[in-house]
Amino acid sequence: MFLKSQLSWNISIPPEELHLDALKLRKSIYVRLLAEFAEKKATEELGYFIAVTTVDKVGEGIVRHSGEVVFPVDFSCITFKVFTGEVLRGVVHKIYKHGIFLRCGPLENVFISNETMPGYCYVPGENPIFMRDTSKIEKDAEVRFVVIEQTFQEDTKEFRAVGGLEGDFLGPM
Repeated sequence: MFLKSQLSWNISIPPEELHLDALKLRKSIYVRLLAEFAEKKATEELGYFIAVTTVDKVGEGIVRHSGEVVFPVDFSCITFKVFTGEVLRGVVHKIYKHGIFLRCGPLENVFISNETMPGYCYVPGENPIFMRDTSKIEKDAEVRFVVIEQTFQEDTKEFRAVGGLEGDFLGPM
């Protein structure tokens, strides 16, 4: 789910990037904000950081002993976070005997076990698939699934999720 968030971060500008020209200084602050936004990648509370939408306020700078100037910046952004019970769409990128792996937006690791795919049978081969009647799940297929569980890996700043196809209107699209 995409969320709109209001954040306030302190942005440090090194002495060599300080300018008397207000426009150049503002540009340095924005560039540094975007760099830190991209570097942070995700948090457990907010999910993946997608985009800064508006910069609402840049406060007065405070000079540190190192010569850096710290500016408080209030901004709005879009984040992406998955929730247990949420129905999402993903694209199959790996198929194994025990299940499939999907990509869903910035979420690279959604696992759906063959045990949570009622009626689907694994068909091995050069391009393995899961079949049920006339419905098949193959590589690059778009699949609608429900999130059963999700966890956040602090060291890699990534979410992992377990999904399922048990329910109405779930499966390949």
